[in-house]
Amino acid sequence: MLVELRAENYAVIDHAIAVFGPGLNLLTGETGAGKSILVDALALLMGGKASADVVRHGADRAVVSCVFEATAAADGILEENGIDSTGSEIILRREILANGKGRVFVNNQPATVSVLKLLAPELALVHAQSETLSSFDQAQQRMLLDRFASLDTTPVAEAFGRWREAVGKLTELEQGEQDRLRMVDLWSYQRKEIESAQLVAGEDEELENEKRVLANAEKLYAAAMGAFDQLYDGSSSAESALRAALRNVEELARYDSKFADSVQQLTSARAIVDDLADTLRDYAEGIQASPERLVEIEDRLVTLDRLKRKYGNSIAEVIAFGENVAQKLAEVEDRDEILKQLRSTVVDARARYVAAAQALSGSRTAAAAKLAKLAEKQINDLAMRVRFEVNVAPQLAESSWAAHGWDAVEYQIATNPGEPLKPLDEIASGGEMSRVMLALKVSVEEGAGKPRQRNVAPRTLVFDEIDIGIGGRAAEAVGQKLKMLSRAQQVLCVTHLPQIAAFADQHFLIEKREDHGRTKVQVRLLDERKRVEEVARMLSGAVVTEASQQHASQMIAASR
Repeated sequence: MLVELRAENYAVIDHAIAVFGPGLNLLTGETGAGKSILVDALALLMGGKASADVVRHGADRAVVSCVFEATAAADGILEENGIDSTGSEIILRREILANGKGRVFVNNQPATVSVLKLLAPELALVHAQSETLSSFDQAQQRMLLDRFASLDTTPVAEAFGRWREAVGKLTELEQGEQDRLRMVDLWSYQRKEIESAQLVAGEDEELENEKRVLANAEKLYAAAMGAFDQLYDGSSSAESALRAALRNVEELARYDSKFADSVQQLTSARAIVDDLADTLRDYAEGIQASPERLVEIEDRLVTLDRLKRKYGNSIAEVIAFGENVAQKLAEVEDRDEILKQLRSTVVDARARYVAAAQALSGSRTAAAAKLAKLAEKQINDLAMRVRFEVNVAPQLAESSWAAHGWDAVEYQIATNPGEPLKPLDEIASGGEMSRVMLALKVSVEEGAGKPRQRNVAPRTLVFDEIDIGIGGRAAEAVGQKLKMLSRAQQVLCVTHLPQIAAFADQHFLIEKREDHGRTKVQVRLLDERKRVEEVARMLSGAVVTEASQQHASQMIAASR
């Protein structure tokens, strides 16, 4: 649910805040007051295209922001894009500079317009006059039909994934014979070069250590023997000093027992010194300066470095590369058998996908007839006389297969008697398109008497000037349908008609006034008395009469 919408220095708005509630939120006001501007601001926060033209004259930037209640799916999108979740809310902010550049923030963290576009389907669907057609392409039409019928496309997606993977492997193996032979020559050379080196994982590190020892043999021998003399063999060695000290402490311990522990400690120290001296002597005796071995090690390290530059950063990676090349060669040698197996796998995967796609297509076709019938009735209740169809056309060519199936779903409408059916995007009137969208949404959300899907998070639906070209009973029907739709999810609607405004759960008045020579826009949430006055104004015009107020009160009471 949309909780709050803010706009600063946006178009003619200097500073406006609207705090929305659940159910039906209606925005009214005089023509040109800025109602649609708020809808456009929300569309901008859903990833719409920005322009420097929206920056208020004299300002250096326009800022629009909003707060939505968080959903699990939206939090998942944030996590995938490295944005921290706040838990209960999602805060979107967008800044448009006067030079045309802009910045995006999600939960006060830098983000991109792409992230807004990813979040939009989980948060709101904006049917602005300029956005209605582009936001309801054939993909959206298919998804709406699937939602209406509660169709699960997972089996088709899994079958498609297996088929595409099998086709990819087969295509790779069936590459041109010349390319295959060239690669075989390369792989054979690589395998021979790696295998002839007889690599051992980690040997480069061991050889580097041995190289250091051999290159510094004299220094190491001198250091080891020097330490041996100081610890054990010299005239003033540590072992001699410890032995003398031990005799004196033993004499003390014979007369004073508190030195018994000291005797043990000195005995242990002598043992440690003796062991270390033996180790140093053995190490020194084992050092052998061997120029031949040093040359051998250096040559081996050169070979290893060359292989690492060509095939990996470590000996383990080079070995793994060689094993991979050997596997590829084995696959080439067994090419005919592998091709036979892969072709069989592709045939099986194709059959499974076809079966799943056919079943889904059948379900869609059956659901399309029901949706078309229900939507046509809903549309005709909104001062339109239309014929409406939902066409499900299987695209059997493999190039048209996809994870959602092979169906092309297209909604078609004839808005006047005797005219042929045409795609929705050929409807010229934005108001007509908004009413069609409203009827479709009502059909999906409330139609067929089925409960709302629990696994589909409610979104905020926004309709801009849905009442163009209607009035009277048709307007009342629009209000009723908006009210019906708002039972399942939050709805925002810009309207000029009192018959629709009477159904509001929250009624906002958009006013434009002049202050110190500048135009300012104000958004006010109306209380019950002010709401009656606004509906009365919409009924009678500039002069609000007692009769119009009574009529407004009756309309509001009747809407409940």
